[in-house]
Amino acid sequence: MRLLSLMSGALLLCAPALAAPNVPPAIASASAPLTLPDMPLHDPWIIADRATRTYWLFTTNQPRMTGDPRLGIMAYSSHDLKHWTRPAVVFALPKNSWANAGAWAPEVHRWRGRWYLFSTFHNQDAPIPAVGNREGIRRSTILAVSDRLNGPYRLVRNGAPIADKSRMTLDGTLYVDPHDKPWLVYAHEWVQIGDGAMEAMPLDDRLGEAGPPRLLFNASAAPWLTPADKAKGNLVTDGPELFRTHTGTLLMLWSSYQKGSYVETLARSTSGRITGPWEQLAPLVKHDSGHGMLFRRFDGQLMMVLHRPFHHARGKLYVMRDDGDRIAVVREAIDLDGETHPTD
Repeated sequence: MRLLSLMSGALLLCAPALAAPNVPPAIASASAPLTLPDMPLHDPWIIADRATRTYWLFTTNQPRMTGDPRLGIMAYSSHDLKHWTRPAVVFALPKNSWANAGAWAPEVHRWRGRWYLFSTFHNQDAPIPAVGNREGIRRSTILAVSDRLNGPYRLVRNGAPIADKSRMTLDGTLYVDPHDKPWLVYAHEWVQIGDGAMEAMPLDDRLGEAGPPRLLFNASAAPWLTPADKAKGNLVTDGPELFRTHTGTLLMLWSSYQKGSYVETLARSTSGRITGPWEQLAPLVKHDSGHGMLFRRFDGQLMMVLHRPFHHARGKLYVMRDDGDRIAVVREAIDLDGETHPTD
């Protein structure tokens, strides 16, 4: 029970899983006419809501899909992971915000009885300090809250960045340690520091900063990063998500590049603690695929969703296996998403 509650985005799945609803295809396609190839999305985040037996997929708002031009987050919904409703905006950034672009990497987490939305926004015209001759702009993960999973969400602390605004904090995720203490884990942007990093910052009960950030690892720690990537100076860290296996091993999904192609990969804490040390494992999925996250279907099966390709991205589902010391891809869920690309 406790181990599942440590999986980001799966806080509803601590109770025994139930079987997926038996929805006749004709009814499902009428009420939810979209399939994943129809659904433009980056950085997908899926919550399996047992209370309504609904899967919610959060991503950056696409006005052509919602008819809503505001900068923010939209959500698709499904009862079977195959047929999806047209999306609706669940959060819109107020016009008086410090940011004017972004709405990247939305994540929704249950904390202290409410739903919290983490997402990354930026402002190209607001410089911040950078390392050496690099460029720094304001890019930060901010927080919004709602009493309902499907929103609407409203800003916490008027949209102030969770971490210090002088740090380019990308793709922030919530991790709750075995002592029930929350942490913000995020990618410290290569744009600002060159060798992108993964960092963790302790939070208080209101999900505000409670101490200085700690370096977990740099992108250059991954042995599969190639000289071509390094020569460009673009050592990217993207999309962290924490997962504790059935044996208690703490893993991190994250993304970067290999030979110019996006990669979904895995790191492992050798101590079992968020502070590491962290060792890098082999990539899970290549072929310009990444920014994945894990969730469980209502029948208990571990799943991963990511986007592919990086440009004009669509959602891609995988059936996964918890091997105790790592996770592994079992198969592509082509029965759900219709894709046929190879997994590695």
